[in-house]
Amino acid sequence: MKIIDTVSYFIRNYEPTISFLRTYYSQYPDIFKEYFSYHCKDTEERHNQSLRKYQEYFQTIKQVHKNIVPIIKEINEEYYKLYQISFPIEVSLIVGGFGSNAYTYRQVIPNITFSLEKLSPEPDHLRVIVAHEFGHAAHNILSDRAGIDWTQVQWNSPLTWLNQEGAATHFSRRTVANLHPSIYFSYDDDGYEWLTFSESNKKEIKRAFAEDYLNLTAELLFREWFSINGGGKFGYSRLGYFIGDMFFQNQIRKLGEINAVTAWKDKEFESNVKLWLVQDSI
Repeated sequence: MKIIDTVSYFIRNYEPTISFLRTYYSQYPDIFKEYFSYHCKDTEERHNQSLRKYQEYFQTIKQVHKNIVPIIKEINEEYYKLYQISFPIEVSLIVGGFGSNAYTYRQVIPNITFSLEKLSPEPDHLRVIVAHEFGHAAHNILSDRAGIDWTQVQWNSPLTWLNQEGAATHFSRRTVANLHPSIYFSYDDDGYEWLTFSESNKKEIKRAFAEDYLNLTAELLFREWFSINGGGKFGYSRLGYFIGDMFFQNQIRKLGEINAVTAWKDKEFESNVKLWLVQDSI
């Protein structure tokens, strides 16, 4: 694992100008090409909005930067202890434009980026989001060991997204144990209401997702159920993560942990997810 720290440059040289931001991005072109391709708009308007926010968030960014590096190393060691996994990846730390908070790259064994302006500096919050993103990589590493045919994975299917987010949430609970259940979904202390609603309405939420799966494009379904900008149906965004967790925990009960992790290599996997979606049981 290699940590690429772009944030030290940002903190050391910061000026509240778009010229500075462009210079910063140019120092790490591959990292910011990925970020602006998929996770944030690269426009003058967006950069001006970010500059107006940075003064308020600057001390938080510095605190997250101080806390996250040892936490990344700690989580890396915990995955090795539990699953004998080493991560042959790059982990980038950036200050972005208030887009995604963290993400994996579109690779079989994915690199990871954390956008520090979007993260809580509280150590347990950081542990959970680091563990979640490392969980995506762990999911792929363990599946690769099990002989999955990656050419057969339906990467743009909402059923795959449910499985991926359910697995990553599970791994975060295993590697960072005994926190309030909502933190594994919100990565801060603001998720209590979200989780209370989700738990109280799980059958209705699951039925609505199943209906949207049949009637919406993958793009529209992603926005409603997995994006922070969704939530039009119930008033809460990212409920796809809750459904994914329900699905994955059901898989563990049926198959055991490691078989649940690698189940998406099986030919009948997609039909099994569809069957679970239409079942009334949770």
